[in-house]
Amino acid sequence: MLRDKGVALLLLGAPVLYGFFYPWFYAPEVVQRVPVALVVQDASNLSRQMLRFAQASPRIEPVLNTPDEGQARDALLRGQVQGYALIRPGLKRDVLHAASAVVPVYANGAYPLAAKQVQYGFAEAFGTVSAGVELKRLQAGGQSAVQAAASRSPVNLQSVALFNPTEGYGSFVVAAVAILILQQTLLMGSAMLVGTWREEGLERPGTRQWLARLLALCLPGWLAGLFYFGWIFVWQDYPRGGNPLGALALLAVFTPAVAGIGCLVGWWLAERERALQVLMFTSVPLAFLGGFTWPVEALPEPLAWLRWLSPSTAGIAASLRLNQAGAPIDAVLAQLAWLAALVLLSWGTLLWLGRSPREGNSSQIGRQSA
Repeated sequence: MLRDKGVALLLLGAPVLYGFFYPWFYAPEVVQRVPVALVVQDASNLSRQMLRFAQASPRIEPVLNTPDEGQARDALLRGQVQGYALIRPGLKRDVLHAASAVVPVYANGAYPLAAKQVQYGFAEAFGTVSAGVELKRLQAGGQSAVQAAASRSPVNLQSVALFNPTEGYGSFVVAAVAILILQQTLLMGSAMLVGTWREEGLERPGTRQWLARLLALCLPGWLAGLFYFGWIFVWQDYPRGGNPLGALALLAVFTPAVAGIGCLVGWWLAERERALQVLMFTSVPLAFLGGFTWPVEALPEPLAWLRWLSPSTAGIAASLRLNQAGAPIDAVLAQLAWLAALVLLSWGTLLWLGRSPREGNSSQIGRQSA
């Protein structure tokens, strides 16, 4: 295995390279300072105060301040801003008369993360201004500052994310994609190796040799899994370590399942390069079928069933529960049992296919004698 440089690069080098470079793109975790425009058609001190609060928000950065909504819309269509807020004439008059004052916010829905920051940024900035106006109104009615604060917000709400405290995109995506990286590198390496053996006529060495081959293929998979769970997640400060024993149990069945299926794919394709050509393009579809980037309920029913043929489906579901949420083993028994079933099925098929001619003749003679 180590003599084959291409296979060794996939099994040993690729997981290490992906572990360093894939999280790098998600290092900022959240989008900040999204460029926006502010259309101010109300020349009052209240509008200027709203502009100052918008400029102070870490989520958005007003780069265009104009009374012309058409100019802001053109900037949005050209991609110069990701959204804009419209402060219509008479805003302060409506506020002074205690009438409903609406400030519409428009965002580019083609970029959901940026659109979310635009909406949250304007909502927080304008909400703070609105709270200040309401507090002043309550104090003008005779309440003290403490009474006014209590009257405006009788129940304090503090939102805390339990399993993704930073609410970062990297913590959400990389933790799931790591399982897919482990699968695809081991899957392609195994398939290439078996394809080479098929080309060279080395595919039937016997049961013991095939067991040794499968265990040898599992070793880099287990090491790569420990590298991700034990170091990459710590280094990137992703949520981890919820249930380390459960994570080890997951690796114990996930890696043999991937190695077995990779060998079966290589046996079926029977060509070294063909295995790489076919499997290279399965990563993105498997990511969408994994259940973390696309709602499973929105998948066509045949795909919702077929996705379980990939070990990554059960692996991602179990890994997120064990590593990020700290779930007990009982919560992932179904996923672990399915992975164990894939191991038995794939390894049994390989041992039957790869038995030596002498083993095949012995079994045939045995049946004839019986």
